[in-house]
Parts: sequence; structure tokens; C-alpha cells
Amino acid sequence: MTNLPHAAPVLLTAELRKVEQDALKSSHPAPLMARAGLAAAELARTLAGDSGKSILVLAGPGNNGGDALVAALHLKQWWHPVTVVCPGGTQKYTGESASALRDWKTAGGSCLDQLPAKQDWSLVIDGLFGIGLQRDLAGDYATLIELINAINAPVLALDIPSGLDADTGRILGCAVEADHTITFIALKPGLLTLDGPDCCGMLHLADLGLSVALASTAHGALISDGVLNHLLPPRPRNSHKGSYGSVGIIGGSHGMTGAAVLAGRAALKCGAGRVYAGLLAGDAPLFDPLQPELMLRTADGVLRLDHLTALAIGPGLGDLPDAAEYLDWALELDLPLVVDADALNLLATFEALKTKLKQRVTSTILTPHPAEAARLLGCTTADVQSDRIAAAQRLARECNAGIVLKGCGSVCAWPDGHWAINTSGNPGMASAGMGDVLTGFIVALLAQGVDERHALTGAVYLHGAAADRSITEGNGPIGLTAGEVINAARRLLNPT
Repeated sequence: MTNLPHAAPVLLTAELRKVEQDALKSSHPAPLMARAGLAAAELARTLAGDSGKSILVLAGPGNNGGDALVAALHLKQWWHPVTVVCPGGTQKYTGESASALRDWKTAGGSCLDQLPAKQDWSLVIDGLFGIGLQRDLAGDYATLIELINAINAPVLALDIPSGLDADTGRILGCAVEADHTITFIALKPGLLTLDGPDCCGMLHLADLGLSVALASTAHGALISDGVLNHLLPPRPRNSHKGSYGSVGIIGGSHGMTGAAVLAGRAALKCGAGRVYAGLLAGDAPLFDPLQPELMLRTADGVLRLDHLTALAIGPGLGDLPDAAEYLDWALELDLPLVVDADALNLLATFEALKTKLKQRVTSTILTPHPAEAARLLGCTTADVQSDRIAAAQRLARECNAGIVLKGCGSVCAWPDGHWAINTSGNPGMASAGMGDVLTGFIVALLAQGVDERHALTGAVYLHGAAADRSITEGNGPIGLTAGEVINAARRLLNPT
């Protein structure tokens, strides 16, 4: 992604429509379509270069097509050869789109109704469908998108790749696979989560002069590298291990002690002064030979400590009766709490535990993947994935907790309705132990006094950024391990 400021607003379609309506009442000399078309043309000119090859512009019948026609006119005026295709014909153009079509034809432009015979294009501009698309694409449009995706030329999508749901990132039957997407006014969640990142390629934002108007409208925001700035302040020389908190981690049933150990290692290398792993397994090791600084105890022993400053429960916890008892105990403690993995499934199973969760007044963070979220919500994983923003918001309300719904474009949400989408990470993270590491990062930040929202967003971004750094250092994506991510995160927290 490029040109994306930290904490940039992310707007749902309904919020965006309000901003557009307000913009119509402004005194700005240029309509939104004129501004969008110019921004698209300027980027297209850069991407197309000076090859002399024609730029293929695909213009649909709505405002997205109007933006494409405005861009085509600018490119033609800048002496780029341009071929415009209006696959649905030009009879349905209305309003600003009809005006853009007239301007294009007045300048000597023509419109084809289907793709011409195979040519060598310098760039393809996708202006078929924008954020208003609500139906699955099929028939001729599905065939057209298949042809677009097969063209051997870079594709620039306008606002959003055609066929992608702007609010959810769900592919509506089929979608354009763009190399670049220039999105207008504000970011849309569908560009950032689920299938969006695979469809939009490099993302560019053109706010069309409306950045000030967005701040009071959006409930959503982007999580990017700026979240790491001042996440943990410089350490004074006159400090000691007690200055940086004490973490407790409860988990590690038989055969799963590695999960709790990984979370503990992550917490240590994310700066916690002391880390205790309370293991349930009767045959649990007495110490971690790779990280002897990690103190291994029984679960009872850790929960009885009176100097903990944050607690996590769930990595490798299992589902035996004593696991539910430990979760009940953890929920009663007046400590910032991270609930992960098997502990989430216990919440979904025992209503009394979920009720106790809702009644907590101390910071609580849940870290479900889509299947765990579905169990908590009483729905299917497909239901959660069909609208990740709504699912995370509902979980935050029902559980009275901060939520990170993990996955491509992890979604953080809070009970007050605000939410944010993460931009870091890569497919190498699809391996065992990654969630345990994230839990360790979150609880370490909480233990060091970072407030709940910054601890959650900072840890989520750090987790993905560390995986990205591991890739640049040659450790993946194939075969990337959770332990490698821990070490990369420490390097990010200690920039040279």
C-alpha cells in the first residue's frame, strides 16, 4: 500500500454517502466527479509511462464510469492514445456521468461496446462498478472481468475493483484483480480486509479535498506504522524489572505447553519486566531451556501472585473441567485481561462465564479467529466472514470487551462502536503459534501500562509488521515460524 496516512478514516458506504451529500452543498469549484477523474488520470499517466501504447478505459453506466470518462478525457488531452469501452452501452448514463460522456464525445472520443481484438495495452483502467454494487456479477459482466484479469497489462481500479463489496471485502461472484486501486474521498473497509487486499493491489488514496469533513463522520480507522510511534516510551536509566510490569499467562495443558511458552516468550521480548507461565499439564517442564528467564509455575501459583499487572488466559488451555475453573478465577481478578484460544471456546460454552465477562470493569481484550468468533456469536464462520466489521462490532458490544477478529485485515473493535483495520502482515503468518505470540504482545503492553486501545492496535500492527520484517530478512513466507516473529518484533521496538 502507498500514500496512506496513519489513522486515516475508513468509511462504510452509508457514511460515505453522507460525506458526498455534504460535499454537494459546499462551495468547492469542481464537482466530485471532476476531481476524482483528474486524480485518476494523474496516477494513470504515471503508471502508463511513455510507451506510446493505448490505454484501455472500461466505463460502466454509473458514477464509476463517469470518473473513468473524465480520466479518459484528461489522458487524451495529454496526448495519450485512449480506447474507451462502455460494455453496457451509453443509454443509461445520467447526471454527471452523462455530462462526462458528452465531454468525451465532444473532444472526438468514441465508445466501443465490447473489448476490441487483442492489443498490447500500456494500462487498463477499471471503471465498471463502484461502491454501489450490491449484486453478484454473472453473465456478460463475469465474462468481461475474466477477460480483464487475463490481459497482460497493469490494471488500475477506480475507487474499488469491480465486483468487490466495499463494506465487507467479499467478492460478488467475481472481481477485477487490480495491480493498483485509487480510492476516492476515504478508504473503504472492503479494500482492507477479507479478499480486498488480494484484489486491490497497491492502494492509493485521493481525498478530493474532503479530509477535514471525514474526521467527524468515520467510526473506523486504519492501523498503520504510526501506531508504533511512542507506543513504549524511552526507558529511564533509573529503572528496574518492576518498572515494566509482571505478566501472568495461564494455559499449557497436556500436549500444548508450547502455546503458553510461546506467549510467554513474546511477552518477555515485548518488554515485560517479569513473565510467569502457569501451566496446567501435569508433566509440564520446570523451565524453558531456550528462554530460562521465563518463569514456569502451576496455574494456581500464577493466579495467586499479588504483583501481576496483566493476565492472559487461553494458549493451550484445553477444555477439561479445571480449564473452566481457571477461566472463572481469571475473570474475577481486577487485572487487565487477554482471553484467547480455548478460553474463548469456554466462554461460548458456558453462559455463566460469558455473563461474568460482560460484568468486568477492568480492561478486557478477546482475540478470536473467525471460527471462535462464530461460536461466541452463535452463527457460522461464513456468517462472520461475510461481514467482518459487523461481526467484530457485535462481539465487542455483547462481550463488553476490546476485540481483534484475526485474519486478512484483522479488525479491532470496541463496545462504543469504533473499529479499526490492520494493514500489516502476510500469508506466512498462517502457521501454528502465531495467535499465541499476539496474545503475548498484547498482555505485555497492558502490563507496561499502555491503555487498552493502544495496546490492542499496537500489538496487532507489531505482530504483522514483525512478520513482514521476517520476510525481508529471508525467513518466509513459506516456513515462517512464530518464534521468528517474536525476535523480529523486538527489533522493531528497538529501532537503531
